[in-house]
Amino acid sequence: NVNGYTNCCFGFHRLAVVDQLFGMQPIRVKKYPYLWLCYNGEIYNHVKLQHHFEFEYQTKVDGEIILHLYDKGGIEQTVCMLDGVFAFILLDTANKKVFLGRDTYGVRPLFKAMTEDGFLAVCSEAKGLVNLKHSMTPFLKVEPFLPGHYEVLDLKPNGKVASVEMVKFHHCRDEPLHALYDSVEKLFPGFEIETVKSNLRILFDNAIKKRLMTHRRIGCLLSGGLDSSLVAATLLKQLKAAQVQYPLQTFAIGMEDSPDLLAARKVANHIGSEHHEVLFNSEEGIQALDEVIFSLETYDITTVRASVGMYLISKYIRKNTDSVVIFSGEGSDELTQGYIYFHKAPSPEKAEEESERLLKELYLFDVLRADRTTAAHGLELRVPFLDHRFSSYYLSLPPDMRIPKNGIEKHLLRETFEDSDLIPKEILWRPKEAFSDGITSVKNSWFRILQEYVEHQVDDTMMAAAAQKFPFNTPKTKEGYYYRQIFERHYPGRADWLTHYWMPRWINATDPSARTLTHYKSAAKA
Repeated sequence: NVNGYTNCCFGFHRLAVVDQLFGMQPIRVKKYPYLWLCYNGEIYNHVKLQHHFEFEYQTKVDGEIILHLYDKGGIEQTVCMLDGVFAFILLDTANKKVFLGRDTYGVRPLFKAMTEDGFLAVCSEAKGLVNLKHSMTPFLKVEPFLPGHYEVLDLKPNGKVASVEMVKFHHCRDEPLHALYDSVEKLFPGFEIETVKSNLRILFDNAIKKRLMTHRRIGCLLSGGLDSSLVAATLLKQLKAAQVQYPLQTFAIGMEDSPDLLAARKVANHIGSEHHEVLFNSEEGIQALDEVIFSLETYDITTVRASVGMYLISKYIRKNTDSVVIFSGEGSDELTQGYIYFHKAPSPEKAEEESERLLKELYLFDVLRADRTTAAHGLELRVPFLDHRFSSYYLSLPPDMRIPKNGIEKHLLRETFEDSDLIPKEILWRPKEAFSDGITSVKNSWFRILQEYVEHQVDDTMMAAAAQKFPFNTPKTKEGYYYRQIFERHYPGRADWLTHYWMPRWINATDPSARTLTHYKSAAKA
């Protein structure tokens, strides 16, 4: 409870990754008795900023930097200086203000409910807010807080608030303000291909290096695709350089004979990680759907499909290993135009627009999947491709450098690591497999198995009445209907958390799986 305010309270459940001893929240320090901070995230430059501004720390918690920065320069400067992922609520009782903030891509979740008479509640997950009762409104509107924004609210003596402004503090294209204070070696100017490749390698190395910040064991998800393989190989190199004593554990999941398992095994052998393979069958996958949708808080088709594998592998990691901080390749497809439909982009400029749209919506799809499936099992995810410096540099490159070339998507990224021997050549040039497709056997894909199952769960009369039952985001397929049903059981009337389904562009797609696209090149056909 907050001193002097009868109805302000904070609740917190902690996963200790940095400073196990003094990391309880709300974070308060003697110097600022009027500041109360509840925060989830990782601020990778907190030590750097502490030294630069000569802040006196009371704890070793990375989040403490928020209090010092706020005291020094106010909220706008604070959020712009944070290199990392975060969601926070900061209460300033001296100036009677409340601040909410969330990182550029929304890697860390934040939900908010606010009534017309000024009752405010925030939580990392919507499930913490949906059952709150409020006398004025029987149905409390709960919505995701927008990534890359902060909000300023006035705090009244009775604990109620009034919103003053909502500000977008960072666009993914812009170099972040904190770049002024980091120790990355100087990048070379110009867009000559060798220069660009060298800059990308420097920034990618740096993105992984800064993410080693933890007192807990680090592991890595490895699907055998380009993105997770580059992350795993670079991570292993960085751990060696940092003289970390334990072997890197890498984790792959799939059904028997799945292309991902074979590819991941190749990479693990090449880099020398301690590799774990998790096998699952369609029954286990189907059984997990209910708890997956409950954890995710969405009914988006691709997200649910791809989450099952990630949920099951996270469960395995939690139960069988002591790896807690988990690296993963999310964000790369959006940033580097990795989806197969980018081959159909009408122009490099349109492809660039699409890439930025995807990044802006990550918090509804891949980032949501990655956060919720890992956090459900007490793991903490790190996504180096969404590093502010790496991503803003990539987006600053001329549009025609970033499009697919010679029929190969992510050509620039592959070319960048061509001479490094980080990963096997055939993996470096392996075409895209969607995670939900790559984990299943070539003969029968996971989503086909799902669809066969759903066929018996949803009949044609239900489909015929779908538009009446679900007027918003009406499901067009039985699979979509089935997920929506589970979602509505857990979160009745909350369908608007998802603004629209994830779908490929520029082609007449009825199903979001890459395997249904004509461009799809799988080993089965080769």
